[in-house]
Amino acid sequence: MTVYKPTWDLDTIFYGGSHSEDLQGYIEDTEVLLSELEKLVHQFLPPKNPEQTDQLTTIIDKLQETSKHLDEFGAFVSCLSAQDVDDKEAGSLVTKRSELGAWFNNVMTKFDQKLIQVDSDVWGGMLKTPSLFELAFVLEERRQKVKDKLDATQESLMNDLAVDGYHAWGQMYDTIVGKMMIELDGEKLSVGQAANKLNSSDRDQRKKVFDTLQNAWTDQSDLLTETLNHLSGFRLQTYKNRGWNDVLKEPLEYNRMSEKTLTTMWETISKFKNHYKEFLQRKAELLGLDKLSMYDVGAPIGDSNQNMDYNEGAQFIIEQFEKFSPKLAEFTAMAFDKQWIEAEDRSGKRPGGFCTSFPDSEQTRIFMTYSGSLSNVATLAHELGHAYHQHVMNELPMMNQGYAMNVAETASTFAEMIVADAAVKNASNKEEKVALLEDKIQRSVAFFMNIHSRFLFETRFYEERKQGTVSTERLNELMVEAQKEAYADGLEEYDPTFWASKLHFHITDVPFYNFPYTFGYLFSLGVYAKAIEGGSDFEDQYIALLQDTGRMTVEQLAQKHLDVNLEQPDFWEHALELCRADVEEFLELTS
Repeated sequence: MTVYKPTWDLDTIFYGGSHSEDLQGYIEDTEVLLSELEKLVHQFLPPKNPEQTDQLTTIIDKLQETSKHLDEFGAFVSCLSAQDVDDKEAGSLVTKRSELGAWFNNVMTKFDQKLIQVDSDVWGGMLKTPSLFELAFVLEERRQKVKDKLDATQESLMNDLAVDGYHAWGQMYDTIVGKMMIELDGEKLSVGQAANKLNSSDRDQRKKVFDTLQNAWTDQSDLLTETLNHLSGFRLQTYKNRGWNDVLKEPLEYNRMSEKTLTTMWETISKFKNHYKEFLQRKAELLGLDKLSMYDVGAPIGDSNQNMDYNEGAQFIIEQFEKFSPKLAEFTAMAFDKQWIEAEDRSGKRPGGFCTSFPDSEQTRIFMTYSGSLSNVATLAHELGHAYHQHVMNELPMMNQGYAMNVAETASTFAEMIVADAAVKNASNKEEKVALLEDKIQRSVAFFMNIHSRFLFETRFYEERKQGTVSTERLNELMVEAQKEAYADGLEEYDPTFWASKLHFHITDVPFYNFPYTFGYLFSLGVYAKAIEGGSDFEDQYIALLQDTGRMTVEQLAQKHLDVNLEQPDFWEHALELCRADVEEFLELTS
């Protein structure tokens, strides 16, 4: 059997890590590209007829080359800061990334302002020309969005201030959490290593880990209250000055999704909550409890023998992917073979997992901490789904590769679902099947309850933040209130400091880093249903859907590839019925 190393190879991108001379040269090249792009935008004059596209296409070519460089550099910095939280040079590079990002945003702000100076009829004609037709959706999207913003001078000022304001608060959060060490049984662990122990089959151990983490987050809560309040305050002031009243405006536009689709999704999910409340109650009975607490929700049922070391997990994933998509399996084998994955279980790493793309070198890297649980196998499959999504996008123009988070979660969740289903089907006996089915249902609980609690918390927090700073005590209250509602009051003890421990609340790149997960999960069920139906053309259909994610709204994507209307409950109900079938099978097996 092939032996895969659980550490990634970054030297094939820039040799020497955070002290790389190649990287420094690349940064200098990026600055040259930014200067050239800025000059071209400054010289751009609105064309007087649709045939005058040469200037615009020259700018777009330079823009796409510059974007590739910025994303390549940014992804490398993310990898450096995640693999070693004590890498001070990586911290300096994070600041450099923010500075270059602000510069680029300022140039793009001026570019967008130039676009709205083009006469509407001329603009419509230009988008039909061969040189611009392929990018028409993205260009029109930019032109429409700029109409909702301030003038170029004010937007540029906000971009500059965001470096040491908005983004700095997100970086401060990363620094605080990266320095945290959790002491358990005489061993010092990172937050990520400690959190992995919440999956223990020993309830006393889970309770001990939960309480220890609660104390650790409470100790840091005053600092993290500051970071969250200032981060959200900057965002709200930006919205206020632009005249935006709805905090969901930006995340919905970013995700190319209508508010009606979002509302319909959550309303339909809420109608199915009682099924999951029944599942939680049955799980409590199986664990000998009257009611689950938050630290019991992820506890294993029974004893599954399917724990896998890194190599076993890799082989299992590749084998299951092969059944649905040989191209996905081939890509995955390559990712393992070329060491695109950092999975080693060691201290000093950032908690959590992610996949990041290197568009210039057309590579990806996956980060996680792998300790052998089935949950780890699922996470690894999830991130490989992200990596494959980017892989099939590489052949498209850079501007059409900008898919949003909600559809990004489709490919990842589809991949995760393949592995979860396979694990259940490969169960050797009833007890193991129950354990694996329960693990699979946990994903639904996460997307329908945990993610919903994050959405409820964040929307309510932002409304209160409009009136002033929100205290630590109130943040804890809002968190518990949201969890009680999202879990249909189905738990005994909740997690008041979850707002502090969850990185997603403190990310500055994407606002409301929550509902896209649930959307992606349910949308991927539609894709999975097509995959199960089979057909020799599924793989090509799947790739076509993924390649359209950067140049359509989600409503258009669903209509074209799945023939469904996301603003109506029918699609969501059908997807949720598929999930409910797992719950009913679990209840029957454990009756």
